[in-house]
Amino acid sequence: MSGEAIVMLVVSVLVVWGGLITGIVVLRRHPDEPDDGVQRRGHLDEDTDVADQ
Repeated sequence: MSGEAIVMLVVSVLVVWGGLITGIVVLRRHPDEPDDGVQRRGHLDEDTDVADQ
């Protein structure tokens, strides 16, 4: 591989991993709100989710 190809490889890897890390940090700071307006705590089964409402 030429030097230019290695530089492009490093740049593309940094862009992909940097975007992934940035996305994780943003979502941890500002988590998405549920669209239905119901506040959920933890992961609920489908059966208990409907029964509790």
